[in-house]
Amino acid sequence: MTAFSILDLCPIVEGGTAGEALAGTRLMAKQAEDSGFTRFWLAEHHGMQGIASAATALVIAEAGHATSHIRIGSGGVMLPNHSPLVIAEQFGTLEALFPGRVDLGLGRAPGTDMNTARALRRNLEAGAQSFPDDILELQHYLGDPVEGHLIAIPGAGSHVPLWILGSSIYSAHLAAALGLPYAFASHFAPDMLGEALDIYRSKFTPSAQLDTPYVIAAVMGVMADTDDEARYLFTTLQQTFVNMRRNARGKMPRPIDTMDGFWTDMEKTAVEHTLRYSVVGGPETATRKMRDFIKATNADEIMISMPIHSSQARLKSVELFGTMRQAL
Repeated sequence: MTAFSILDLCPIVEGGTAGEALAGTRLMAKQAEDSGFTRFWLAEHHGMQGIASAATALVIAEAGHATSHIRIGSGGVMLPNHSPLVIAEQFGTLEALFPGRVDLGLGRAPGTDMNTARALRRNLEAGAQSFPDDILELQHYLGDPVEGHLIAIPGAGSHVPLWILGSSIYSAHLAAALGLPYAFASHFAPDMLGEALDIYRSKFTPSAQLDTPYVIAAVMGVMADTDDEARYLFTTLQQTFVNMRRNARGKMPRPIDTMDGFWTDMEKTAVEHTLRYSVVGGPETATRKMRDFIKATNADEIMISMPIHSSQARLKSVELFGTMRQAL
């Protein structure tokens, strides 16, 4: 049975607050655990009015406190934004709080606009170029301490598992060379999915962490009782991506009855292409789409992002995906 997991952005919705977003993430994590999901990950984003997970490790801890056994972690931490030592300390602390449950997914994108990225990284180019070396440094801090070497406390000896996140063949080569599990962001970057997975699997080198390749492929997901209701809820994400193209970012919008009249033909084409790996529908339709995606990718695990305005509808979608998994 293919594992299902959740990528949560801790969304701040129109009419809502950051505090309500954090409360919603706690409820989502508990619902994911109750519905049989494997992981609950949060993503690092900065300077975005609609996302409350900038202090990613803190929000992961909230998910951990709300649950008892589901794995929690980052999908991902944008490592060039940070000192590897600081991330080792943060995730070493999480591992001390939630033993055996913590994942550290790593990306090299800014997770924001360029101005905010410069404020975070100071030296933007150097940060991205040092990504592989930063991963090795992070592995050192999380591994067994070496006498006379700098250590992370907490962190040293925790062996928090690392994941490489990506949306290009660069990340596939890197994950394969380091022998780390690989999560591909096909939910918003679909174009290189097949090529990246082929490269990762064919070039994979076993490591101390992982003997054989392990792939997570991501989809956007909205399930409801009917196809019409799911399509209605999905207009929140469609509007969000149109607004991003218009550089008009804000809180997560309420759904609308139809996208006709909201987007131009060109915007529609672009957004539908970007979101083509989306599992949207009632149980029958969504199950068929998910089955097709699993067959196409042969992924070991599916990571589902559910950007739904209503907290209750989000929880219902999680429950329905959990039920779907049992039927696949």
